[in-house]
Parts: sequence; structure tokens; C-alpha cells
Amino acid sequence: MPPTVRSKLPDVGTTIFTVMSARAAEVGAINLSQGFPDFAVPEALREALARHVHAGQNQYAPMAGVLALREQVAASVLRHHGWRVDPVDEVTVVPGATEAIFCAIMASVMPGDEVILFDPAYDSYEPSVRMAGGRAVRIPLQPPAFRIDWQRVKEALGPRTRLIVINTPHNPTGSMLDAADLDALEELLSHSDALLLSDEVYEHLVYDGRRHLSVLSRPALAERAFAVFSFGKTFHATGWKTGYCVAPPALTTEFRRVHQFVTFVAVTPIQHALADFMRDHPEHIAGLGAFYQAKRDFFCDALEGSGWQGERASGSFFQLLDYSRIADVPDTEMAERLVRDHGVAAIPISVFYENPPHMRLLRFCFAKQEQTLSRGAERLLAL
Repeated sequence: MPPTVRSKLPDVGTTIFTVMSARAAEVGAINLSQGFPDFAVPEALREALARHVHAGQNQYAPMAGVLALREQVAASVLRHHGWRVDPVDEVTVVPGATEAIFCAIMASVMPGDEVILFDPAYDSYEPSVRMAGGRAVRIPLQPPAFRIDWQRVKEALGPRTRLIVINTPHNPTGSMLDAADLDALEELLSHSDALLLSDEVYEHLVYDGRRHLSVLSRPALAERAFAVFSFGKTFHATGWKTGYCVAPPALTTEFRRVHQFVTFVAVTPIQHALADFMRDHPEHIAGLGAFYQAKRDFFCDALEGSGWQGERASGSFFQLLDYSRIADVPDTEMAERLVRDHGVAAIPISVFYENPPHMRLLRFCFAKQEQTLSRGAERLLAL
């Protein structure tokens, strides 16, 4: 008789991103669901990777990351956020931002602790909280702008609150926190022992003259925060699964205690390649906002005047579109109908909620070549 299998996450299935990408491949649909570019990694970065592979950088890196890359991260944080960090004691390179989020939660949340999340919330947050023995307290963002209701946060914040998780620019809505939001967060945390986890993987993908405001730009927030970033999003290399966490020394110590037993290290030649590219090609980051804004506008312009409606995303590489003028069905049903009958894969945003509201919204990724976006828009216009 086989042993009984007990699940820590019995109600958690395969992620929606895997499901929709598989459906896109199955029916030959245009995949605007999962967030990855369909264009090349910069040539100089590919060349740097090959160079380091051939040079023999193929064994374990230091557990915290290749120092040259951590130094480039520290320089970038200072340049973009005005915060000076120690590359040795405050920067950790990990195999992807999702692992960084997991490690930060496992390092800080104890059984019985509460963690405040904002719906729609990225789908890895709550499972990580539950595996740490914590309880997620979910507060919905306020549509249509998807803003945080700070009064509700104040009411939810209590002696058991161990962590608040924020995400800016936000996935899936494309909204961003502004200075008033950081003011409110700073004020609330000044009366609390809670820590902060800030998911900022789209930090450089901001549009229309806006500026990303990192928690690292506020000393009172930075001193209690795990700030998580993604090289994959910034350098069009999501498959390289490399990210990093910036945190003060005491939090970094706890973070690394977990990280060393999850994956131990990130991939060595990738780290060396990223360090070279960041040092030699600062123009790449400088041009990212304009690069992706053009793609957002190309996609939205193609749908102008149609039944697909939506305010243009402020950041990230996702666009929410309201289909209520086209159909009055749940978003999961609409997503399935769209991929099956019309050959376009999108993500229903209800999967990011604990209690989904009555909204008719799908998330589309515009990190694609113009020909991909054009073909996708053409099919959407046919509905």
C-alpha cells in the first residue's frame, strides 16, 4: 500500500502562467499571457555570456553572488534611488526574483504571523506565507486606478503583522506607488515592528514621464525592507532566472540563511556577463522606459475605438483590457474562449484575488515584437 501524501498546499494548482502558455502552444495561439519578451537578449550581453563560459567561469559562484555584479548593483541603486548599499553585506544575487520573495518571507515570517498583501497579488506571495506558517491578510486595491486604501491598511495593521508586501510597478495592473503612498507607508510603519517586502522587478519599465519610487529612496523604509529586483526583466532575459535582493545587514543575514539551502548560488557565467554589461552599457537601462512605452502605445493604438477598453499602464510590461462591451462572462471563461476560438492567450486577473470582484479584465503582455502585437491586436479586433 503506497504511503499517504500530505500536501502543504492542497488547494494550489499549476500557475496560471504555465496553464495559459501551455494552452497557447497547444492551439498555436499568440502568447500574450506569460510575461516574457519574444525578441533577442542584447547582443553584447549574449557575447559576454559566451565569453565567460569559454573562459571557464562554470563552477560555483560565492553564495551571495559574484562580487563584481553586486558592486554593479550597488552602483545602480545609488544612481537610480540615491541609496548607498554595501555590496558585500546588503546585496544578494539569487536565481530569480520569485526565489528572493520566497527567501524573504521564509526568513521573516514565523508561525502565527500575519502578512498584508494587496489584491490582485502576484500568485507566489500567499503560498510562501502559508509555507512559513503565516496568515495572509488580503486588502483589495481600489479600481479603476488600483490604488491602496491606506485606511484599510491602518485597520489591518496589528501586533501580529510581521510583513507588508508591496509591488510597484504592479503586476498585473500596471499601477505604481507615488510619493503620497510612500509617505503613508512610512507613517504607518513608524508605529509598528513590521518589516517590508518590496517587489520592484519592473523598476525601469515606467512611462509617460513617471519615475519609479523605490523603498530604497526612503531611509526609514529601506532600513526595514527586503527590496527585490530582476535582471531578467531589465535585460530581456527572463529565462536566465537571475535577480537580487537588497536589504540591511541584519535582514540580509537572515535572507542568506534561507537562500543557501534553497539553491545555494545563482548561475556563475550569467552573473559575470551581467556585471560586464551593466558596466559597459548603461544606455540600455536609460532607454528602457521609452522602448517599452512605444510597445505599449503600439498595442493600445491598434485597439483604439474597439470594444477593448483600458487606461494605459503606468509601468510594467502588462496592459489590462476591459472586455465588458464584448462579452459578459467571467474572465477565466473569456480567457479560455479567447485562446481556443480566436488564437490569443491572455491572463484572467481574478486568479490574483482572494475574493474576485465583478470585473471583466484580462492582462496582456506587450513585451513583444511589433509583428506579434499587430497580429494579436488584429485577432482581438475581430471579436
